[in-house]
Amino acid sequence: MPRTSPKPRRRSRRLLLPLAVLIVMAFLYYRPLSSYLHTRSELGDRQSQVVALRAEKARLERRLARTMSDAALAREARRIGYVKPGERLFIVKGIGAWRRLHGTAQP
Repeated sequence: MPRTSPKPRRRSRRLLLPLAVLIVMAFLYYRPLSSYLHTRSELGDRQSQVVALRAEKARLERRLARTMSDAALAREARRIGYVKPGERLFIVKGIGAWRRLHGTAQP
């Protein structure tokens, strides 16, 4: 009666143990690695937003510098409906229709 040797079993256990350790390590590294990759891509998005916002800020600062004169401020205030103290505001409607009716060119 020949005996079967337990060597194939030991060999398969020796191969399964490192494989199991590798699987557990991959499982443990998956979440932090995916979080790192997500954060890195979000950082790129945020950096592009910062660049765009800096350009917008520079554009607004240039616009503010142009409109800091008193005359420009008065023009803008009148455009949005502000009046000087003591003045009365009159709102005239239908000017476009009147001009079309009388054939007057718009300035």
